[in-house]
Amino acid sequence: MEEIAIIGIGLQPFGRNDGMSGQAQGAAALRAALKDAGVGWEQVGVAYGGSQDGGNADALSNHLGLTGIPFVNVANGCATGGSALASVVASLQAGVADIGVAVGFDKHPRGAFNPKPADWGLEDWYGETGLMLTTQFFALKTQRYLHEHGIPEEALVHVAQRAFRNGALTPHAWRRRELSFEEIAESMPVNLPLRKYMFCNPAEGGAALVLCRASEARRYTDRPVIVRAAAMRTRHHGSFEVFSPGLAAKQAPAPTVTASKAAYEMAGVGPEDIDVIQLQDTDSGSEIIHLAENGFCEHGEQARLLREGATDIGGRLPVNTDGGCLANGEPVGASGLRQVIEICFQLRQQAGARQVPGTPRLGYTHVYGAPGVSAVTILEAR
Repeated sequence: MEEIAIIGIGLQPFGRNDGMSGQAQGAAALRAALKDAGVGWEQVGVAYGGSQDGGNADALSNHLGLTGIPFVNVANGCATGGSALASVVASLQAGVADIGVAVGFDKHPRGAFNPKPADWGLEDWYGETGLMLTTQFFALKTQRYLHEHGIPEEALVHVAQRAFRNGALTPHAWRRRELSFEEIAESMPVNLPLRKYMFCNPAEGGAALVLCRASEARRYTDRPVIVRAAAMRTRHHGSFEVFSPGLAAKQAPAPTVTASKAAYEMAGVGPEDIDVIQLQDTDSGSEIIHLAENGFCEHGEQARLLREGATDIGGRLPVNTDGGCLANGEPVGASGLRQVIEICFQLRQQAGARQVPGTPRLGYTHVYGAPGVSAVTILEAR
């Protein structure tokens, strides 16, 4: 199957962009990606994109031009960006078009997300218990995970400390102040063991990619990034996911586990080959869990890796080099594509003060969304 390359990247910085609609932020990111690739909108033959609260992604054609392009709206929670990218890759491999784009954007109101149980196939009792509030669900899941694997709560602090340290090195990050161990550990409890600085914020912003067949990529750029794998999987019965109304007697692997295994198989590599990593870190506990679920360590090893600096920019497993969701916030539709853009910066050697040492060749991204959707990409500098 023919390889696909990323030839253009564009980012509307995350945070609060008052006076700018979600769609306008998506359009700004898409224009930037097209400019980076040296491609006109009229040359794009297929598009996939998504937004949770910012409006329909296909309406970006009103901003870019009504060209008749097949533009598919994607809605997979926090995995929207990864799902859009996987869809564009499949379309280009199928010969639907020569050039495609993946785009995501959002504009969330302040405060926690407020989903309705019925929209997720659940009865009202689930919301009445408080579990529709994702901060509470993930705190319970984290508490259980730390207990089962003997991980101290200080590991949660180390995740957040590194995220804000990396965010301080990232010009487009929202949160750019480094925080001390004590500031994080003593911050306001939200849902214990998770505290204020261990959660990301719902945010605004946009992200976009332009892709084409790898054989044509150097017509547009001298720094193509090859998509070695783009896999998306949903949950199996018995996996313990957000909006799960109960625990099965026998737990099944998480969709992250199945998506990561599929991606490694597609790319013909293993976790030991990856040079730079982006993991879903909507909270500190989620990153800890995802480190193991994506194969980068055994369950229970995370505390030692974090304490020793293995996940730092200069470590052997550099994770979330731009500060991840904790430092950038999460506009749901755009978040997964921000991860890919950061890996492109790293593989292109354009990451500035946060550039990982040496010459990274393989990068990895992972997103996880409700009610149990995971998307993984493996990218290569060539």
